[in-house]
Amino acid sequence: MTSASTPKPLWSPGPDRIAAARITAFQAWAAERFGAPAAGGYPALHRWSVDELDTFWQAVAEWFDVRFTTPYESVLADRAMPGARWFTGATLNYAEHALRAAEDPARADEAALLHVDETHEAVPVTWAELRRQVGALSAELRALGVRPGDRVSGYLPNIPEAVTALLATAAVGAVWTSCAPDFGARSVLDRFQQVEPVVLFTVDGYRYGGKEHDRRDTVAELRAELPSLRAVVHIPLLGTDAPEGTLAWSELTAAATEPVFEAVPFDHPLWVLYSSGTTGLPKAIVQSQGGILLEHLKQLGLHCDLGPEDRFFWYTSTGWMMWNFLVSGLLTGTTVVLYDGSPGYPDTGAQWRIAERTKATLYGTSAAYVMACRKAEAHPGRDFDLSSVKCVATTGSPLPPDGFRWLHDEVAEDLWIASVSGGTDVCSCFAGAVPTLPVHIGELQAACLGTDLQAWDPSGKPLVGEVGELVVTNPMPSMPIHFWNDPDGSRYRDSYFEMFPGAWRHGDWITITDHGSVVIHGRSDSTLNRQGVRMGSADIYEAVERLPEIKESLVIGLEEPNGGYWMPLFVHLAPGATLDDDLRARVKTTIREQLSPRHVPDEIIEVPAIPHTLTGKRIEVPVKRLLQGTPLAKAVNAGSVDNIDLLPFYEELGRTRAQG
Repeated sequence: MTSASTPKPLWSPGPDRIAAARITAFQAWAAERFGAPAAGGYPALHRWSVDELDTFWQAVAEWFDVRFTTPYESVLADRAMPGARWFTGATLNYAEHALRAAEDPARADEAALLHVDETHEAVPVTWAELRRQVGALSAELRALGVRPGDRVSGYLPNIPEAVTALLATAAVGAVWTSCAPDFGARSVLDRFQQVEPVVLFTVDGYRYGGKEHDRRDTVAELRAELPSLRAVVHIPLLGTDAPEGTLAWSELTAAATEPVFEAVPFDHPLWVLYSSGTTGLPKAIVQSQGGILLEHLKQLGLHCDLGPEDRFFWYTSTGWMMWNFLVSGLLTGTTVVLYDGSPGYPDTGAQWRIAERTKATLYGTSAAYVMACRKAEAHPGRDFDLSSVKCVATTGSPLPPDGFRWLHDEVAEDLWIASVSGGTDVCSCFAGAVPTLPVHIGELQAACLGTDLQAWDPSGKPLVGEVGELVVTNPMPSMPIHFWNDPDGSRYRDSYFEMFPGAWRHGDWITITDHGSVVIHGRSDSTLNRQGVRMGSADIYEAVERLPEIKESLVIGLEEPNGGYWMPLFVHLAPGATLDDDLRARVKTTIREQLSPRHVPDEIIEVPAIPHTLTGKRIEVPVKRLLQGTPLAKAVNAGSVDNIDLLPFYEELGRTRAQG
C-alpha cells in the first residue's frame, strides 16, 4: 500500500467545490473561535479533532446551534471506554432538532420527506405537515401512558409513517426500535422481546417486486408473543381495516397539536439497534439522544455536506442502521427521500430512476448494487438525468476498485464517490466521505472527524501501509451507552474491548495508507490467514466477481486440527454459466495473479445462492462454524438469515469432512 508518492486520484474536488463545502466554513470558524488550524486542510482539522476531542465536540455543538434545554457542565467528564460521559448535566431533545426547519415560515411548505414506492412517483410530506403529525401522535402516545424510557416499536417499511412514529417517540423521551416487515415473526421477536415494547406500530403488508405481501398473520403472532404491549397501531398500507383491538393511524395523527419535546439528559436512550445476530440473540445496542444528535450533525452536515437545498436518498430498510442515519438528514434541514420497494424493480436501473425523479443530490446505495449494475452493463449516466447528483455513497461492504471505475465512467466523470464504513454499533461512519479531499480507487477518503481511527497489529502497535485491526482509541458520542439486558456491561465489554482493553476493536481489517486514506479488507474474524499471510475476504470477492460467470461468492478459511488449512470458495453462478474446468482454472488464475498464490482456493464449489444476514451481508463466520462440524442449531440464529434453507448444505459438508 505504501508508496513513495501519493497515487493519482480518480477524482479531485475543484477549488470552487472546496470553497463552498460546509466543512471549509466550519474549519475557518473553528480556527477563529476554538484555535483549530486555519491551514493544512482536512488532515490538519482531523488531527486537531482527535487531539482536542472536548474542544472539537464543543465546536460542533455551537456550529450547529444545538439547543440545550439545560446547559452542560463539561463536554467530556470521563473519556474511559466503555463508559465515556458526554455533555454532563445537559438536557435536550433529538426530535426538536429534526423538526427545526418547520419553524421557518419560508420552509414550512417545502418537502421534508419525499416518499417513493414502486410506481417511482414521489409524494411530498411538508415540514409543517410532518411537525403537525408528530405533535398529534406524541400527544396520543402520552395519553396511552407512554413515558420517557418506555420502548415503542415499529414493524414498518420505509414510509413516512415510520419517520413520524420515530420522531413522536423521541419527542416523548421514549425509546424507538424497528424491524422491516420482510423479517419473519421469529426474527422480530428475537429483537423486540428483549426490550419489551409498550406500543407496536404495524402495517397490514407491503409491496415488493411488484407483489403484495400480506403480514397480518405475522402481526397477530407478534401481538400474542409481546405481552408488554399496551397498544397496537394499524397502518393500512394494503387498505385493510384495523383488526379488533388495534388503533387506527389516521385517528392518532388527525389533530392539529403543537409538539411538546421532552427535555431528556444527553445520555438518555434514543433508540435500540440490533446486531445481525447470526450466532445467537442479536445484541440490543442502545444509543443516546445527545450522542446521535451530535454525531449525525457532524457526519451529515460536514462529511456529507448536506443542507437545506439538498435531497438525501439512501436505499435502506427500517431494519438497518442506515435508515436511522437517513432520517437524521432532517437535522440538517435536508429533504429526505424514502424509497419503499425492491432495489431492482422493475429493472436494475430502479434506484437511478428514483435519484433522477427526486433530484437527489446525495444518493447512497450498497456496493453490491453498484456491482450488479456494472455486471448488467447498465449506463445510468446515459439513460437518466443525474445532473443533480453530486455524490454517490456506498456502504454494506467495501466498494471494489472496479466499482469506483464504473461509477466514474458510467455516472459522471465529475462525481464524488464516497465509499464509507462504520457500523450499527455506532450508527455512523469511522471513515468515508470528505467533500474537500480527492478520491483514490478502492480507498475510503479519510478517517472521520473526532474519530481516532488506527490500524493495530496484535500487540497494539499502530501500522501505516500495512493491514491491521480497525481500532478507535478515543470515545465517540454515538458509541452505545449500553446493551439492553446487560446489567454488568460484560457483553458490551466482550464485544469491543476484550482484545485491546480501553480501545474499541471493531472486527474489521483495514490499511491506513501513507496519504491518510483507508482500505477495508473485510471482517477480521473471518480473515483468510494462510501460511502467515492474511487477506480479507473482500479482496477475494472483488477479484472473483469480476468474472461475468460468477454472480456472487463466499470464501472460508478453516484451520484444521492437523495444522493444515482448507480454503473452499463457494460460487453462485450467473444464469447460463457452467462451473467447468475452464471456469475453475480462470477463477484460480485470477486469484493467483491479482492477489496471492497462497490464497488460491483448495476447492471451488457451486451453490444455488449465497446466504446473507437480513441486512444483506454475506454470512461467513456461521458457515465457517458449520464447516468445522458445529450443528446448525448452535452455529447460527435461524431468524437472522435471509434463507435458512441454504445452510444445511454447509452443515452436511462439515459433517462429511469430520467423518472423512
